[in-house]
Amino acid sequence: MLRLWSVLIAVLIALPAHAQDKLVVGIWGGSWRDLVAETVARKFTAETGVPVEFITGGTIDRLNKEKLAKGNPESDVTFTTSHVGWLYANDGLFETIDTSKIPNAKNLADEARISPYHLGAWAYVYTIGYRPDLIKDTKFESWNDLWKPELKDKLAAPDFDPGHIIAVAAILAGADPAHWEKGEEKLKALKPNFKAFYTNDANSQQLLASGETPVQIVLSMNAYYMIGQGIPITLAMPKEGAVLGIDTVAVMKGSKKVDLAYKFINALYDPEIQAEISKQKKGSPAVLNAKIDPEIAKLPGVFTSAEQWKQQINIDAKLRANKTAEWRKWFAENIMN
Repeated sequence: MLRLWSVLIAVLIALPAHAQDKLVVGIWGGSWRDLVAETVARKFTAETGVPVEFITGGTIDRLNKEKLAKGNPESDVTFTTSHVGWLYANDGLFETIDTSKIPNAKNLADEARISPYHLGAWAYVYTIGYRPDLIKDTKFESWNDLWKPELKDKLAAPDFDPGHIIAVAAILAGADPAHWEKGEEKLKALKPNFKAFYTNDANSQQLLASGETPVQIVLSMNAYYMIGQGIPITLAMPKEGAVLGIDTVAVMKGSKKVDLAYKFINALYDPEIQAEISKQKKGSPAVLNAKIDPEIAKLPGVFTSAEQWKQQINIDAKLRANKTAEWRKWFAENIMN
């Protein structure tokens, strides 16, 4: 028996320090979970021997659960949107990020350095997407083209985040998102062109696929997915720029796996991993040294240079976090009703 215990102790000592650990990552479900599992998590586990477990859920649902668990987080690493990330940070739920522990972060685009607490993971745009088979002889060279009277009852936009079109209306009115009220009348003039307000990605896709709303303020990644399914959609890049969207990654405060969390984020920023994410989702890599397939790089809404990032409409994430509730209320009362 003594000999058996000696052997067991020797085996345990020989095992890597993390061998029986796991890293828990909070993320949206479905294709997003699969994307990170097949790319970042696979590389991380190969490098560390540590398995990754995912906790999935909606953006706000996961935020609320982490608020309740403050100090003892459910996840070690969390993916969320840039502005909701500020809601986590404002509640003291994120660690301050030490980028010296993430060597690959040195190649991040400036716009991906969201805050001291969360960094961009990949990017996309919300822009004008339309069905050229249903909308003929209409060009979308400017966001102003959405106001054309011939588009009455043809437009859809997300109901969960009106910040894109609110920011655009402010810019077209000569202001900026911080002074969004100056675009109120401009936005009210768009009301006749709205046909529907979609509640999620699936609803957006259904409205475009059926032709019920042949013009949308659309998430570029959704549009490219639908194009891959054979639905004719054209993405326009207005001269004012598309509205930049950035999903982010952060380390949860109270995590007991902080060192592993940094290794996971470093794996995320590996240029080959970023290139694969871009290939799968038709989005922009967060690092500027990723070598993107030329066919992907030339797609509207995919950025591979610092100059391209800076040509877009970039709503300050902290402002957006502070204004989202106010914007949703105003939009519901004045546009959706």
